[in-house]
Parts: sequence; structure tokens; C-alpha cells
Amino acid sequence: METIHTKVLIIGSGPAGYTAALYASRANLQPIVYEGDQPGGQLTQTTEIENFPGYPDGVRGPEMMEHFRMQALRFGAEIKSRKITKVDFSKRPFRCEDEKGDVVEAETVIISTGASARYLGLPDEEKFKGLGVSGCATCDGFFYKGRHVAVVGGGDTACEEALYLSTLAKKVYLIVRRGVLRASDVMQRRVRETPNIEILFHCNTVGLYGDELLEGAHIVSHKGDPEEDMFDIEIEGFFLAIGHTPNTEIFKDWIERDEEGYIKVKGATTHTNIEGVFAAGDCADPRYRQAISAAGTGCRAAIDAERFLQLSE
Repeated sequence: METIHTKVLIIGSGPAGYTAALYASRANLQPIVYEGDQPGGQLTQTTEIENFPGYPDGVRGPEMMEHFRMQALRFGAEIKSRKITKVDFSKRPFRCEDEKGDVVEAETVIISTGASARYLGLPDEEKFKGLGVSGCATCDGFFYKGRHVAVVGGGDTACEEALYLSTLAKKVYLIVRRGVLRASDVMQRRVRETPNIEILFHCNTVGLYGDELLEGAHIVSHKGDPEEDMFDIEIEGFFLAIGHTPNTEIFKDWIERDEEGYIKVKGATTHTNIEGVFAAGDCADPRYRQAISAAGTGCRAAIDAERFLQLSE
């Protein structure tokens, strides 16, 4: 077992973690980044990104994350392709243990572990992930301009995504498991008044189909009832809007979180309830969950950590 010491430990990668590493490195803080189970975060599963500034012709998600990573390395960040499995924030330096049993003692910690979109659990979701299946309409909706798509969910998020997609797609199916929408009254009204949105109540998706790309979905209505019926819809995009799960369980004994598990930060800063521990990116953002906003909070977290260290000396 090895024990190493650092001024800044960054747990997680993606736009927030790599940006924090870049800023911390340029401040000569020599940060250590633990990339986690998915180096580069959710964007490594995204085919084309066209809404990140600086890429006028678009860029593939894995390529952009590699650019982020290389830039952090260029300024001296140390990056480990491992995950932190245990933390102790009871005192400084904070003590964190990785999956190989090595220990990192850190003066400050930046948490950037992200959030994972919830999926239905269908095998076909994995097959078509990035090839028609998406957990973010804002990220990927543009690629389905003039096409038929579906959104799964019945809450505000699902309605918002359906309305957004209705401005791009020719047809939007809103697949709702129950017989009612759970969204606010105003959102329900907007969805019902949008002519190219069709709500499929009492419906569950039981499979997806297509050769290389998604071509459609198998739907069952009134599952388990006498009027149960099976039918297919032809779609090229399938958007999950049944929520996200922040990857924050490891911190639950130390860090204040909201009822959904998102880390609470203080005001416009990235400070958590533990002095010297900061949060950036989707793990602390239940609202936006965009690469550009995650990168911005990564910058802020590094600056907050730098100032905290200056005041602690």
C-alpha cells in the first residue's frame, strides 16, 4: 500500500474534473486526478458534439475529452485511471483510498463524479447507445431534425424534452407508463397543444430494433390488463427522461446532499459543507447537466481550492 500527499485531489473526470485539473495545474498545485470507472465521463458515449464553443465543425465526445485530458497533462496534472472507493473527510489532510488500496492524503478535494442517466434496463439500450438512444435531448436533439423520435417519461423533464424536440423533429412520441402526466399543469398544457407531439398513455417500451442504427421501438399498452396490446413505432431517436442518478453515494456520510443525491454547494461557489471539499459538474447540478456548465464549475472549484489553500497557510 502506497500513501501519497497532494494539495488537490480531483475525484472524477469529464469536463468538470479535467477543467479543474487544468486550472489547478496552472496554479502550480500539482493536482492528482482519479478518473473513475468511466474516464472522460458521459461524453465518451456521445458520438457528435456541436454545442461546445471552439469546435465550429463539431467534435466526437471521446475526442473532445481526450483534448481536455491532454491539456491537463500538459500543465502537470497527474492522472490515474482508477477510482476512489473510500473517503474520510473528518479532518485535514483528507484521507481517500483507491481500489488498489493506495491512500491519498489531500489538503483539498474536488468532487466531479458526475451523474448517470437512468435507463429502462433493456439490452437494446446498450446496443443503440449513441446510435439512437440518448439521455439528453438538449445534447443530441439537433441530429434528429425532421425525423421521428420518442421520449420516455411523464414528468416535467420529459415534457420539457418533448417540447424541445418538437421544434426539431417531425414527430415526437411521449411514452408514458401511467394514464396521466406528472408534470406541472402548464407543461401538460403545452405538450397537449403541440401538434407534432403524440402522448402514448399506459405504454411501456419492451424493446428497440434496427440494424446498425435505431429504427423503432416495440411498445406494449395496458400491460397485464385484458386490453393489453403490442405495437411498434418507427423512430430514429429514443430519449430517456426518467431522471439522473448523481454518483455521490460514496460521500453520503460526509457531504450534504439533496433528496435526489445531488451535492449541495454554498451559493454561487463550489464549497460544500466540509471546508476544503468542493463539488463541480453534474454531481452538484440537477438543472443544467451540460458539458459547458460542468467545465465552468470545474474552473470555479479549482479557483476556490486555490484560495482556500492560500488562506489556510
